Amino acid sequence: MFSPSFLFTSLVFKKYLQSLTGTRFLVVLSFLFLISFPAFGVRAEISVVDDVGNEISLESPAKKIVSLAPNLTELLFTAGAGNKIVATVQYSDYPEEAKNILQIGDAHNIDLEALIALMPDLIVTWKSGNSTALYNKLTNFGFEVYQSEADTLKKISTSILRLGKLAGTQAIAIPAAMKFQQEIEALEKQYSRKKSIKVFYQFWDKPIYTINGRHLISHIIELCGGKNIYSNLSSLTPQISIESVLKTDPDIIIASGSDNLRPDWLDAWKVWPELKAIQNNQLYFVQPDFIQRHTTRIIQGGKLICEYIDRARL
Repeated sequence: MFSPSFLFTSLVFKKYLQSLTGTRFLVVLSFLFLISFPAFGVRAEISVVDDVGNEISLESPAKKIVSLAPNLTELLFTAGAGNKIVATVQYSDYPEEAKNILQIGDAHNIDLEALIALMPDLIVTWKSGNSTALYNKLTNFGFEVYQSEADTLKKISTSILRLGKLAGTQAIAIPAAMKFQQEIEALEKQYSRKKSIKVFYQFWDKPIYTINGRHLISHIIELCGGKNIYSNLSSLTPQISIESVLKTDPDIIIASGSDNLRPDWLDAWKVWPELKAIQNNQLYFVQPDFIQRHTTRIIQGGKLICEYIDRARL
């Protein structure tokens, strides 16, 4: 009979997991995480596969964890491992307890001497936010490094489960992941089949930046029944022009930014009264922490986006 660890890492079983969706996927994955531990008193290796396909193995649950991105700090707390974090980076400000944890730099500049001195048994990095050179240095030092790349809603759930397994906090991680998945499915059920609305999502001005169809935020727009007008562009975060927005003529414009204040440049679109979004007063703001951090708080941003798109249907 195949062991759970074999099933979890085999190509056949991976394809089976990928075929599952939503809560059913999490139920099967959670079951595997639970049965992959032996009876009490028997020492065994803890092993998961991270978002880029690397296997991370620990002899016992991590006691000292370093998080090298704010979103990962938040995910670790969600997974019940917040009290095991010994160091974070700048902007790791949620939940409130995260502010009291030692910071050893930012996503691009890490104090390696301070990190090494902490002797963590697990380091969690963000593939898109931390450099490949940093990852290579950390693995060359012999550290176990989990790379996260939660570019889909499902990956947020699985990241919580995996981090919970590595930290030995499945009792918290499993229900947290299940709750998040159920909230996503509820939004999809309520909004995804409604009339399609053309959406322009902007997160920066001068130059104007948006998102393509592969971006997690675009997935949320689709879940809400919206159509990202730049979904077909190749770059994940393309730069676009005012003329392009005027030509595509979105029904609604949704903006975020760099802080939690509505940016002045969102209302600057009012100088173009020919836009449908302006004619129908469909300009909206979503706090970046609720939509640009790939954590369970994205459900708050998702609910707002769904409500805004629904208003544009009226």
